[in-house]
Amino acid sequence: MKWENLRRSSNVEDLRSEVPLRGVSGGRGGLRLLLPVAQFLLKSKVGRIVLLIGVIAYFLGFNPLALLDSSTSSTKLVSSTQNDNKSAEFASVILGQTERVWHKIFAKHGLTYIEPKLVLFRQSTRSGCGYASAQTGPFYCPIDQKVYLDLSFFDELRNRFHSPGDFAEAYVIAHEVGHHVQNLLGTLKKSHNLESHSNKKVANSVQVKVELQADCYAGIWAHNLQGILEKGDINEALNAANAIGDDTLQKQARGYVVPDSFTHGTSKQRMAWFEQGYKSGKLSACQTGI
Repeated sequence: MKWENLRRSSNVEDLRSEVPLRGVSGGRGGLRLLLPVAQFLLKSKVGRIVLLIGVIAYFLGFNPLALLDSSTSSTKLVSSTQNDNKSAEFASVILGQTERVWHKIFAKHGLTYIEPKLVLFRQSTRSGCGYASAQTGPFYCPIDQKVYLDLSFFDELRNRFHSPGDFAEAYVIAHEVGHHVQNLLGTLKKSHNLESHSNKKVANSVQVKVELQADCYAGIWAHNLQGILEKGDINEALNAANAIGDDTLQKQARGYVVPDSFTHGTSKQRMAWFEQGYKSGKLSACQTGI
């Protein structure tokens, strides 16, 4: 993908250098550490003030337990390698291209596109939808209208899922922005209402339709990149879609699949819907039945 000379988005929040959230979200271990400290601080007026400041700091996003962690000194600043910074720059370009394309498509339908934010982090952070970690994987939060991405997922995409290539990474971001498009169009609200009034099996099937439509929207975005795409880019995206299908992941993890538990669709479905969006370039081509 010819991306180096393209516009960078101004909607990127780079939190990679922040201290990762530790302890509090870890459950009992964090509480066991916190209780004796709190008891000690409550014994004096100064201690109570310090405790109050700690509580306020926690709700502002800082984890006071990090000060008690002997490993904190090595994690206060997450070192950014040259490759890491290049990935961050690439993500900013991809977001900028989604902005360009979706502004154009929304305007064509008489709508206004509201740009989402892209939050880059390492290890863990807080989102409007709750605690986020590297294990969560990339996701979109409709509450704060932000896409959250730990750049280590790109390493995982290459090494664990065997899906190298810059356009495989671009597909991941475009898919999450596809959820933002769904949010603006009211699709996410509709799907959440359906899921809340359904049993687990039906709710999963609704979620699959949501995810497949986001894949299709990613395809629509790719359709609008004439002059930017290079030979092999679309195959990189399809390879990534194939690698993260529910059936493929379940078979790798447990040796068999449970279709009723699917939440993102099979590899074949994910590839097909991305390709449908790419070939059509039209919103009307992405009617997955939501």
